[in-house]
Amino acid sequence: MSDRLAHILDEVRQYHRETSDDREFVAGVTEIWPSGAVLDDADRAAVVEAALTLRIAAGRSARKFESAFARRMGRRKAHLTNSGSSANLLALTALTSPQLEQRRLVPGDEVITVAAGFPTTVNPILQNGLVPVFVDIDLRTYNTTAEHVEKAIGPRTRAIMIAHALGNPFEVAEVAQLAAEHDLLLIEDTCDAVGSTYKGQLVGTFGDLATVSFYPAHHLTMGEGGCVLTSNLALARIVESLRDWGRDCWCEPGESDTCRKRFGYQMGTLPAGYDHKYIFSHVGYNLKVTDLQAALGLTQLDKLDDFCAARRRNWGRLRSGLAEVPWLLLPEPAPGSDPSWFGFVITVDPEAPFKRAELVDFLESRKIGTRRLFAGNLTRHPAYLGREFRVCGELTNSDIVTEHTFWIGVYPGLTEEMIDYVIASVTEFVGAHR
Repeated sequence: MSDRLAHILDEVRQYHRETSDDREFVAGVTEIWPSGAVLDDADRAAVVEAALTLRIAAGRSARKFESAFARRMGRRKAHLTNSGSSANLLALTALTSPQLEQRRLVPGDEVITVAAGFPTTVNPILQNGLVPVFVDIDLRTYNTTAEHVEKAIGPRTRAIMIAHALGNPFEVAEVAQLAAEHDLLLIEDTCDAVGSTYKGQLVGTFGDLATVSFYPAHHLTMGEGGCVLTSNLALARIVESLRDWGRDCWCEPGESDTCRKRFGYQMGTLPAGYDHKYIFSHVGYNLKVTDLQAALGLTQLDKLDDFCAARRRNWGRLRSGLAEVPWLLLPEPAPGSDPSWFGFVITVDPEAPFKRAELVDFLESRKIGTRRLFAGNLTRHPAYLGREFRVCGELTNSDIVTEHTFWIGVYPGLTEEMIDYVIASVTEFVGAHR
C-alpha cells in the first residue's frame, strides 16, 4: 500500500469516527430498528480502498471471501451471488441440471417446503416448473418438524428446501436423515441463521446445498449479496456455471486457459476446438457480486463471532424480561440447538383482550420497529393463487402466524437500554389490558 493510500484510508477512518451517530438514546424518540447493519471504520475504509483501486468486478476480494467463508461455514465451496434470493434460485436450479442425470429434478417433481416463510425460499421451485408441497410449522419454534416433512413425502417428491426460521434451526439432522432414506436432495436456507448450531453442528452443513444472504438486515452485510455453499464439488461446479451466464468455462474474469485446453473441446454440436470461454452448458444468469461488496464482506466476517454473541445476548434479555407477561406466546430454541437469532418472535394469544395490531401500533408509536413473520401463510397471497402446489395436512399454525404474529429486533446495533425499553413498553401495554 502506498503512503498516499494509507493516508487516505486513515482519513476515512477518522471521518467515520467523527460522523458516526453516537447520540444518547431517548426513549420514544430514538428509533429502535428491528434489523440493520452494524458498520465501523474498518468497513468504511475497506469499501473506499476497493473503490480507489477500481476493483469493480468480482476479483481478488471475492475469491478471498469465498475461501474464508467456506472455511468458516464448514463447507468446501462457497460461491458469492448478488443477493440471498439469487442464492436460493441458483441452489434450486442446480438440482435441475442435466449433469445430475437420474437425480435431476424435472418439471412436475415436488419439493417440500414451509408455508409460513419468505417467498424467495419457495419462488425458485415454481420458477423451475416444480411443485411446492407446503407443510405447517410448530408455534414454539416457528419451524416445521421432521414428522411433518415425512408425512409430505409422496411418489413425485424429489427434494426439500426449508429455511431456519429467524435463526432458530429446524430439525435439520432428522430431515437430512429422511432425505437420505428417501433419496431426496436437501437445500438449507440459512439466510437468517449464520452461526446457528443444531446438535453441535453448524446449520448449513447438513444439506446438499445451503444459502446465505448478506442484505443489511442479516448477520453479515455486503449491502446486497448472497452465497451458495456446498461440499459436493459437482454441485459447486453447476452453481458456478449457472451464476456465470451458464458458461462451461471456469476461468476467473480477465483470465484465460485455466484448464490448459481452451481450444481443445468439442461439446454439443459445436465444431471441435470452439473457444471454451464461449461454450455454454446451462441456461444460466449473471448473478455475480462486485469486489466492492466482497471487500466489505471481509471486514464484516472478522466481526461475525461478536455479532452472533450480541444477537444471542439481546434475544436472551428479551426472553427473560417478557417471560411473565400474559397473553404472549414466546419463542423457544429448537431442542439441541444454539440459535444465532435473527429476531424475537411474538404471537398474541387469539383469546387475549387485545389484538396483535393494537400491540404493534403501540410499539410503533414508541419508535419500536416491528415486522411480520414474513409472508405468514404464503398460499393466501395473490402471487400464489392459481399456481400449482400441494398442501400436506392443515396449515393451522401458518394461519395463526398470519393473524397474530410479529417480531422485534435483536441485531447487534441495539443496546441494553433499548432492549429494556422494549420490554417495559410491551409490559406496560399488556398490563393496561388486564
